[in-house]
Amino acid sequence: MISPISNSKISVNFKSNNAEGGKLPYAKDTLLENNFANRTRIGFDKFTNALTLYPAKGLKGSKNANFYEFLTMGTVPYVVGSLMLMSVFNSANKHFAPLARSKAGAIGRKMALGVLFYGILKSATKSFVTAPVKWITGVDTEVPYAKVNYELPDNINDTDITSIEYHKAYESKEFPRWDLFYKSEAHGENRNEYFDKIAQKVGLGENLADSDQEMKPIIRKIATKTDMAKTLSSYLWAAAGVAYAFQAPWEDYFNVATLKFWKFNKFKHSLKVLKDSAVKSAKDLYKGPAGAAGWSKHAGKVMIGAAAVSSILGVINAVHIKKPSELSADDVIKKDRKYVVA
Repeated sequence: MISPISNSKISVNFKSNNAEGGKLPYAKDTLLENNFANRTRIGFDKFTNALTLYPAKGLKGSKNANFYEFLTMGTVPYVVGSLMLMSVFNSANKHFAPLARSKAGAIGRKMALGVLFYGILKSATKSFVTAPVKWITGVDTEVPYAKVNYELPDNINDTDITSIEYHKAYESKEFPRWDLFYKSEAHGENRNEYFDKIAQKVGLGENLADSDQEMKPIIRKIATKTDMAKTLSSYLWAAAGVAYAFQAPWEDYFNVATLKFWKFNKFKHSLKVLKDSAVKSAKDLYKGPAGAAGWSKHAGKVMIGAAAVSSILGVINAVHIKKPSELSADDVIKKDRKYVVA
């Protein structure tokens, strides 16, 4: 007779755990509110993991390393590359003759400011499209959610086998996370409340029989067109930011710039010059620098105008909804006639 093998000394228990008393921040995939606090927390969490946890998992060949972690680590070379680009001209200045050092320093500082404005505007101006679309249609294409992953144990003593990933509900246009938008009927809620609100906002009426089925194709189109518009316009605004950084009035600020806040008078004066330089640079970008003529006088207007128009047209295109036909089966099939099916 063959008896089952047992060993009371070995106990393997795979469970979810973390440092906060064994309680996970999320018990299941959870839709999060799209506000500044959550965006900041998610960004900080992803960036710190990209610096520490994800590279360690990849280097040791962890079976749990995945494509999400690989993509998240892409922010690190982006930041490092930006810092290198900022310093590439400034680092060698000390080896130049005084006149060449002055000219190279001016270009280097403007390039550093251009990289900074490029990153800020590329990120911030996406809301020029997504915010109006959300206000008009109720569809927030940037809404995030926390995805709970149950990983494979790396060794027999592993108990913390849960990780959290942050995604956007409309990240995939083919397979959005529709399940996260449904309400719980068990708690007396309207299951299709989210879809009902969007249907009402876009003018399809109230109390639709199957609002979720009717709205899903429309929401998918809105999300697709919004993503296309925000990508195009954000790059145009970023280019405008680089042009803004290269305006001559910024040199007035660079000549007095200081971060030594303990020297209050100098620091206060540098802030005043910063404000004046920012305003003058904006005017020069829009009107053209003094003495400019022809294309160079209007290049700034064209760049700003192209960025603004791309945002406006993108919003208009995203919220333009072709309503489904209001014909019913009774309008097409006449019950008093005979039909032959071939």
